[in-house]
Amino acid sequence: MTLAVAVFGFTYATAQETNPNAPVLTFEQNVIDYGTIDQDADGVRYFQFTNEGQEPLIINNVQGSCGCTVPDRSIVNRPFAPGESGQLKVRYDTHRIGRFQKTVTVTSNASRPSMRVTIKGEVTRPQTTPTNEGGESSRVSR
Repeated sequence: MTLAVAVFGFTYATAQETNPNAPVLTFEQNVIDYGTIDQDADGVRYFQFTNEGQEPLIINNVQGSCGCTVPDRSIVNRPFAPGESGQLKVRYDTHRIGRFQKTVTVTSNASRPSMRVTIKGEVTRPQTTPTNEGGESSRVSR
């Protein structure tokens, strides 16, 4: 019994060691604030990232927290060499009115295998200027 515990302990400790040369995924910013934008405005934003490790970075998956937040999958399974930068394109559905805060989970072979980035903001109805459909002035003439 003692031998089994010792072997398990050694195996567990060895499995927990980290690769000092592993890829390191670093985002320039973890949150992008859209601010206040009009309904149906351009909802595309880009998260810039760099592989700061010593081995190639492979992003295995990108997943939005809901159907209104869609990450571009073109970076999935593409190796990023040490020192190489890239961008994660995220599109938010700006047809939805109101405040939002959504996440995209990025999984990879990096030393930190799962990371989240966040988009937030508020979508408002566009301001409209009333028009006179008849083409006539609304002034009263004398």
